[in-house]
Amino acid sequence: MSDTEKANSTHQIYDRQAKFNAPPPMRIANPGALGLFSFASTTFILSLYNVNTRGVAIPNVVVGMACFCGGLAQLLAGMWEFPRGNVFGATAFTSYGAFWMSYATILIPNSGIAAAYVGHEDEMSQAIGIYLITWFMFTFLLMLGALRRNVGFIALLFFLCITFVLLAVGAWSAKLNITKAGGGFGILTALIAYYCALSELLVKGESWFGLPLGTIKQEHMD
Repeated sequence: MSDTEKANSTHQIYDRQAKFNAPPPMRIANPGALGLFSFASTTFILSLYNVNTRGVAIPNVVVGMACFCGGLAQLLAGMWEFPRGNVFGATAFTSYGAFWMSYATILIPNSGIAAAYVGHEDEMSQAIGIYLITWFMFTFLLMLGALRRNVGFIALLFFLCITFVLLAVGAWSAKLNITKAGGGFGILTALIAYYCALSELLVKGESWFGLPLGTIKQEHMD
């Protein structure tokens, strides 16, 4: 056997060993439905509180949803998007999961955040407004990233932008009607998110029907 044949034989043995020792390929299901349903449900509940549905004005019941559904579930969805190579989904789900966790922290009494503003309630409202307008800025930038994805996501982020702006202005101005308007747009945002989530859930070949998201055709650059 020549040296070349020996080398080829050795490489083949190494290749077989590498394939044998390699971990099995990991298939991660699409976490989009989980992330969107979690976002939609938490947004829907808080928005109903913002419009004072059934006389509810104190939003603290949403803390549990914000921590575990809108927060933890979305954060996990974002983490699962990373190995799938979906940078947009990973960024969106992880960030909004963190948003809901941070919002819940503000409402939790033992966090000390609200207690720090006792006697300075107007200052807290101004701080909340800054908090909300920052998330509007993030959402607007995320919407720019969605412009060539599909109409559903664009609509979702567009109305979420309006929601954040109205809630921020409502906090700054202390005008309840503006906050209620933000709640109304929040409900609309949640309904769009439910639609997008259901569209992600209805997998082709496993469902009787599907829901279109309005995919935007992209030109491939050579």
